[in-house]
Amino acid sequence: MAQTNVGAMTTTAFDGSMENYAVDPIVTESATGEKETSFQHTMWSQYYGYYRKIPELKKAIDIYATWSVGQGYTADPETTVILEHITGWGEDTANSIFWNLMVTKKILGDAFAEIIRDEDTGELINLKVLDPSTIKIIADEKGVIKRYEQTSKIDKKIDPKIFEPNEILHLCNDRVADALHGTGVVESCETVILTRNEAMDDWRKVLHRNVVPVRIIEVDTDNPAKIAKLRTEYEAAIKKGEVLIIPKGNVAINESQAKLQDSLSTIKYYENFFYQALGIPKIITGGSEEFTEASSKIAFLTFEMVYKREQEEFEKDIWNQLYMKLKFNAPVSLKNEMLQSEQKQPNYGVGMQPSEMQVGRNE
Repeated sequence: MAQTNVGAMTTTAFDGSMENYAVDPIVTESATGEKETSFQHTMWSQYYGYYRKIPELKKAIDIYATWSVGQGYTADPETTVILEHITGWGEDTANSIFWNLMVTKKILGDAFAEIIRDEDTGELINLKVLDPSTIKIIADEKGVIKRYEQTSKIDKKIDPKIFEPNEILHLCNDRVADALHGTGVVESCETVILTRNEAMDDWRKVLHRNVVPVRIIEVDTDNPAKIAKLRTEYEAAIKKGEVLIIPKGNVAINESQAKLQDSLSTIKYYENFFYQALGIPKIITGGSEEFTEASSKIAFLTFEMVYKREQEEFEKDIWNQLYMKLKFNAPVSLKNEMLQSEQKQPNYGVGMQPSEMQVGRNE
C-alpha cells in the first residue's frame, strides 16, 4: 500500500538562488607581441547565410548601403574617368563595387578588394572584390598590418597569394580597441534573428494545427484492412473538405486543437527590436503603418547622421588607400523641411533649434 504520510515529505536542495543572465567575456584579436599575428574571419558563411535567408536583415543592410553610397559620387574629371572604366569581375561598375563592399563590411565587419594598377604608370585600372573569408590579415608585433594572404577556398594546402597593404582596399566596420578586424552587425543581432524566426515558425505551426487539428480516432475493430480503408476515406474527406458518414458506434473522434495565443505581438516586438539593434529606423525600410509624420521625420533626421558618418569614413578610406578624392552624394535631407515646420508650428518639432539639427559632417 502506498505511503500517504505527509510528514515523510522531503525537499530538494534548491537554495532559492537562480543563475543570472551573463555574457561571456571577449578579448580582442590583436597583436600578441610576436613577430607576426594573423587573423582570418571564420563566420562569413554563417552570417552570409543569415543575410541571404532572413529577408528583413537583407533588406535593412541593402538599404543602409544604398543610402550611404547608392546615390553615386562626384569627383574631378580625371578621377571620374578612371572610376568609370573600372569593371571589377567584368560586369561591375565603381558604384556596384562600392555598394558590394559596404554590404560585406556590415555583414562581417571587414571587406576587401584587390587594387589592380598599371605596372608602368601606377594608375588604378580595376578593383576586384574578394571573399572576406579567404583573406588573412597579418600584423607585426606593434599591431600594424604587414600584409594580406589570400587562402584557397578549396584546398588549404595551396600556398596563399600574398598582397602588400597597398594592394588591398580594406574597409573595416566599427573596429574597437586594438582589434585586427572590424565588427559586423549580424553578430550582435543573431539571437533576436533566431528568436523572431522561431516565433514565426511556431505561429505558422499553430495556424496549421487549427486548420487541421490533431485527431485521435477510436475504432471498434482491430482488422488492419478495415482500419486502412477508414484512414484512406478519412484523409480524402479532409483534403476535399467533405463529410465522412459512417454507422453510429463504429468510430469515436477526439480532437486536440492548439491554443491560439497573441504571438503576433511578440513577433512584432522582436521585429522592432531587430531594427533598433541594427541601428536602422524601420521607416527607412518602407514600414510606415505605426509612424506619425513627426516621428518619421525625426527618424530620418537621426539616420542622416549615421549614413553621413559612413559616407565620410568611406571617402577617407578611398583617399588613404586609392589616393582618390571623391564625395558620395547624399539622399535628400528633411532638415530644412523640419526647420520650416518648427517655425510654423513651434511645438511640432518638440522645440528643436536649428543648431540642434546639424548633422556635423565636415564638408
